[in-house]
Amino acid sequence: MPTIFRSMADFLDRQGQPLGATDWLTVEQSRVNLFAEATGDQQWIHVNPERAKVGPFGGCIAHGYLTLSLVNFFLPQLVLLEQLAMGVNYGCDKVRFPAPVPVGARIRGVGELLRAEALPGNGVQSVVRVTVEIEGQPKPGCVADTISRYFFI
Repeated sequence: MPTIFRSMADFLDRQGQPLGATDWLTVEQSRVNLFAEATGDQQWIHVNPERAKVGPFGGCIAHGYLTLSLVNFFLPQLVLLEQLAMGVNYGCDKVRFPAPVPVGARIRGVGELLRAEALPGNGVQSVVRVTVEIEGQPKPGCVADTISRYFFI
């Protein structure tokens, strides 16, 4: 269940708090192939299951940037914004890919509101760390400190 934010004050009050975890998502080869097609990254470790079987990961793995892009899929499951006039992605402070995400693995996002800063016009800039966990693995597939700006009614 997402954490509900209705105002700038809600963000400021919840700095340093966990936001919970999302549902699990299976990373399927079809998603990896579509990402490869969209980005032009057709490297065999991502799109050639036969060759990847004997490669360094024992099978195909998701692109790191595909895993990062799924942070945008997980964020709305972690944060529910009410009374919002507008929100924009502002960027990332830090992104890391500690472990490969094998095709067929289940992943989820785990969130933490690292910090929030008031902006003029009833706005807030938030930094939410999303850790993309891989089910059964000790290291995450991605850790991203996302920056968003929200303006409330």
